[in-house]
Amino acid sequence: MSANIPDYNKAKAWPFEQARQVQHRLAIEKKRGIERGDRPVVFETGYGPSGLPHIGTFGEVVRTIMVMDAFRALTDDKVPMKLICVSDDMDGMRKVPGNVPNQDMLAEHLGKPLTAVPDPFGTHDSFGDHNNHKLCDFLDGFGFEYEFKSATQLYKNGDYDSMLLTALEKFDEIMGVMLPTLGEERRATYSPFLPISPTSGKVLYVPMKSVNAKDGTITFDDEDGSEVTLKVTGGNTKLQWKPDFGMRWAALDVDFEMFGKDHQANMKVYSNICRILGKQPPVQYVYELFLDDKGEKISKTKGNGISIDQWLSYATPESLALYMYTKPRTAKRLFFDVIPKAVDEYFQHLAAFQKQDADVRLNNPVWFIHHGRPPQDSVPVSFALLLNLVSASNASDKDILWGFIKRYAPGASAEDYPQLDNLAGYAIRYYEDFVKPAKKYREPTEQEGAALLDLASRLRSVSEAEKTDSEALQTLIFSVGKDHEFENLRNWFKAIYEVCLGQSQGPRFGSFVAIYGPEETAELIDNALTGKRDRQA
Repeated sequence: MSANIPDYNKAKAWPFEQARQVQHRLAIEKKRGIERGDRPVVFETGYGPSGLPHIGTFGEVVRTIMVMDAFRALTDDKVPMKLICVSDDMDGMRKVPGNVPNQDMLAEHLGKPLTAVPDPFGTHDSFGDHNNHKLCDFLDGFGFEYEFKSATQLYKNGDYDSMLLTALEKFDEIMGVMLPTLGEERRATYSPFLPISPTSGKVLYVPMKSVNAKDGTITFDDEDGSEVTLKVTGGNTKLQWKPDFGMRWAALDVDFEMFGKDHQANMKVYSNICRILGKQPPVQYVYELFLDDKGEKISKTKGNGISIDQWLSYATPESLALYMYTKPRTAKRLFFDVIPKAVDEYFQHLAAFQKQDADVRLNNPVWFIHHGRPPQDSVPVSFALLLNLVSASNASDKDILWGFIKRYAPGASAEDYPQLDNLAGYAIRYYEDFVKPAKKYREPTEQEGAALLDLASRLRSVSEAEKTDSEALQTLIFSVGKDHEFENLRNWFKAIYEVCLGQSQGPRFGSFVAIYGPEETAELIDNALTGKRDRQA
């Protein structure tokens, strides 16, 4: 292949690996004589609306779209496909989420399907509907193309009826798959069908007294002890979550789905249920779970970790997509301190993309973030550097930061660098909420104090040409550290940050001086040494 024409078949990025598995699935179907006709390849994601959508939910969607982009490239966009997002909103609400209002009201509706629970926010027809809209609003904001499907509607509108009747016919086979996975006590009362109580409206976990495949009915004792016979179709019942997983694959002809590691132990169960219902299970990809700052699994009901809205208050959508792309099979902390690094890494990948040949570009995350067509955006100043500028200048609005930026990059403007203008606003918000409260200054040692005084003096003496030359300034700072006999120059730079900015690390200090200004940096050092930090803090 030419350096300018990518060879998609050799791409090693994980979305291409998964897309090739989908290709292989289609090839097997063809060999077996299964005709797809115009039926599209279905990529699915599932959503449990028991709480507000979180970044893990978004991650599942955006990662699936990355696989779809790879599949589109491999098939030259000749194979129709679509993404469907299914909300399990018919599940019973088992507990009241801790991060929503009107909890006493919600407690009165425990056990009911989420779409039968009133919306605690008072904005939608139900709690499930509210959370579904939150998810869709966000996905729409990213411009994703998808079909949203509500499990409640799929059950009630008859989309699942055929598979539910088949499940009733195959009741014993399904029980044969499920019972070995359960404890002795649960086995005694287990049923793959969960009836919706005609009296209370709750999802009932009760044993079946009889199953009539011919009539399409089940018989059980309701909560009040009365014997009830219901048709399994029309939204009168739903399946337990494990059989439901496999049934959904079969009913919706799903070809690919990814899910978190907490589902890994049940993959075989889902697949067996799908086969019992007469369909081949899809290609499946397991990703690691996100952890909060304490190393605990992120939960919708706990509301720990970062919400979608929170990330986007402090950083670009592209940085979030990058975080999702990187090492999906490695457990990662998903908390506020990961944001600055994600922002800067995104722009580093974007800058590298323009210099790479076609094949290397296929392993660059921005290829997937931008559906194969990354923009040529660039920013002359890193997010980490902007954060330090905010800290040093006590900037409260973007105009202050732009004053420094224009000194470093003459002629630069918010109009020419809209991404940088956005970053400036993000940096001010992030600094105020996370950096400033965590600042911890310390007094310098005798060696550090002398070195800092020397640095301030030399900065005031730099030539005009050197004032914005980050490499020359970095060399100057190195020289001061060497002259004052720091055994490890890392400790010298660490001292600068801890004494002057109240943090243990930051971007290259030469770049900081170039944009903040040598005279201003010298004054920053003087204030730190004389206890006048309030001017910057």
